[in-house]
Amino acid sequence: MAKKWGISALLLFGVYALAMYFYIFHSGGSSIPAALKGTVADPAMFMNEHELLLSGEYSKIRNFLFFVATPFEWLVYFLILLVGLSFMLEKWSAALSKWTIVKNVIYLFLLSLLTYIVLFPMDYYSFSLSKKYGISTQSFSSWMRDGVIDFWVNFGMTVIVVLVLYWLIKKSTKRWWLYAWLLTIPFSIFIMFIQPVVIAPLYNDFYPLKNKELETKILSLAEQANIPAEHVFEVNMAEKTNALNAYVTGVGRNSRIVLWDTTLNRLSDKEILFIMAHEMGHYVEKHIYFGMAGYIFMTLIGLWLTSRIMTWIIARYGKVLKIKKINDISSLPLFLLITSVLLFASSPLSNYFSRYQESRADHYAIELTGDKEAAVTAFQKLTKSGLSEVNPSLLVKWFRYTHPPMLERIYKVADQTSIEE
Repeated sequence: MAKKWGISALLLFGVYALAMYFYIFHSGGSSIPAALKGTVADPAMFMNEHELLLSGEYSKIRNFLFFVATPFEWLVYFLILLVGLSFMLEKWSAALSKWTIVKNVIYLFLLSLLTYIVLFPMDYYSFSLSKKYGISTQSFSSWMRDGVIDFWVNFGMTVIVVLVLYWLIKKSTKRWWLYAWLLTIPFSIFIMFIQPVVIAPLYNDFYPLKNKELETKILSLAEQANIPAEHVFEVNMAEKTNALNAYVTGVGRNSRIVLWDTTLNRLSDKEILFIMAHEMGHYVEKHIYFGMAGYIFMTLIGLWLTSRIMTWIIARYGKVLKIKKINDISSLPLFLLITSVLLFASSPLSNYFSRYQESRADHYAIELTGDKEAAVTAFQKLTKSGLSEVNPSLLVKWFRYTHPPMLERIYKVADQTSIEE
């Protein structure tokens, strides 16, 4: 039966990948509405022919990779279970240590290393693609350094989460999902608190904004918005990317207003002030707290569903998947598979609310700055720098876009009738 399931899974993935290929590359895509051609929202008005060609190619390849990469990860987890590799890793770990905690840490390291190696070719292709199209300026050694940091940061957090999770499952096989959910609340807040000052500096250097005149303008804008801020930070991203970005991150006294140096180098002060006003709109409208509340609620539903689905699958197909009990650490790939599927399935809903918040922040920024022209030119430059697809197809928008497509954003800030969601 295991062999039959494995072949079926491979064939299903192949058919899915082929279907997505035809959808993304041969469905015709989404053209610019006739009413918007020749307007400031039309990419042909602010991108040359070569840039338009590159944008179309790059967007299609990235969209295809997105829709294939996540199901490929599911396939990897499924095959790890099906061929008994997870069970073998647990046995090897047990042979190296009799202590449960040490045994589980060894298992997690082996599983993390295995998945990192298997997924590495796809990650490297994505990196090479961004280099080919001029988005990334990062050297291979720098990219590998970030990848190694990613591996150890993720591994450290995985060890904490998984050890606690399987301890809870061992204590209560019926209500572990509820206790796990209760613990995710303080843990998530803690991660948000330390991310700007502990995790982010592992990847890049952050320092106070050198342009003090611009900093004064930004802090003045923050004062108008009743946002307590004393400093603005810049981060050295030019050595890694040509893309532009700015953001407000963290909570409480660890919150930071951050500008990429690429943004500072390529946008005017007025455009930067609009971008900053947009980020301030998220703060004023408390989007970070609404986002946290939504995440906590979705985590509750997700853990409950995961508990039900895992219990059912192990009871019915545990022998085929080489899983004896739900509290065996070898069941972790099944947990990761189910949670990943649920997260992917829920992304259209979470993305919809994210796009709504981004649209609200755009509206707030226009009200605060009163500068629609700077908003339009800022969006146009953001589109060019990232070779963004301004009007994606429906599935791409639902599953990929946490921000409204640039066609909509430019159209709305230019004070025209809003486009239907």
